[in-house]
Amino acid sequence: MRPFTFTSAENTMQALGAVKGNSKYLAGGTNLIDLMKEDVERPEQLIYISKLEYNKITGNADGGLTLGAMLSNAETANHPEVRKNYPLLSMAMLSAATAQIRNMASNGGNLLQRTRCPYFFEVSMPCNKREPGSGCGAKNGMNAVHAIFGYSEQCIAVNPSDMCVALAALEATVEVQQPGGGSRMIPFTDFHRLPGDQPEKDTNLQPGELISAIHLPKSIFSDHYYYLKIRERSSYAFALLSVAAGLQVNNGVINKAGLAMGSVAHKPWKLTKAEAFLAGKKPTQANFEAAAKLEMIDAKPFKENKYKVEMGTRAIVRALTQAFEREA
Repeated sequence: MRPFTFTSAENTMQALGAVKGNSKYLAGGTNLIDLMKEDVERPEQLIYISKLEYNKITGNADGGLTLGAMLSNAETANHPEVRKNYPLLSMAMLSAATAQIRNMASNGGNLLQRTRCPYFFEVSMPCNKREPGSGCGAKNGMNAVHAIFGYSEQCIAVNPSDMCVALAALEATVEVQQPGGGSRMIPFTDFHRLPGDQPEKDTNLQPGELISAIHLPKSIFSDHYYYLKIRERSSYAFALLSVAAGLQVNNGVINKAGLAMGSVAHKPWKLTKAEAFLAGKKPTQANFEAAAKLEMIDAKPFKENKYKVEMGTRAIVRALTQAFEREA
């Protein structure tokens, strides 16, 4: 690990004002510290922000909930209001990592998780995300866990978060504090970005911006929901592929569907075609299958991850079926 300075911020203004050069905010540190140990991340300064005031869950003006960015994943997933009104989010968060990591990891930090691509972690290998211009080792190498949607010539890595897949399905909004004062809201589907020609940028955050809250809209998927996580072993593993599914069903008809996939793209992949297809239709196996096929038709796999196309199709159907059949 390389030398760095450490600043402990007592409030937001201190945190924002401390940013200079290659600074990183530090809360739980469950991803950042690992990357520093591997010499992947090389910040010159860490700004400790766990003391900041964003550590509560409150109601918001939309009739939903606001999740403080400094709360741990465990505190959030097990909060009574989250479990009652946003069980899809709770289910996704509790499927992630280990209990010890969930106790440490912050909500804001979860949004900033970096890819688990082996070429990104191994500093002796080419990786445009870690070292722009060095090439993408995965494209013609080991790519069994890589993207089938939205990738570019520069990067085919995937976002590893479970929490973020559920937040995409729920159509959350991220609030960030800006250097110099002020704040802005970012729709969750715009928070992360596709790699394009700048794969080193995972999000659309501007330099020095600090995540303060995640806003959830009014709950409509508390009765019919499911988070399906497919992995190589039954626990403590990142997803090969995941699906977050929420359904609002009235009088035997789907009013609205919230759908997103994980581990298939550089960002949580919102299933907009399937959502639009299912609106106004009955929650039948045939309609679930048609929605899945419509969504997966655009998949473009590589040599070693072709399995994700068939797996993804089946996973969407299974998640929708489980969501409809499951009632809180």
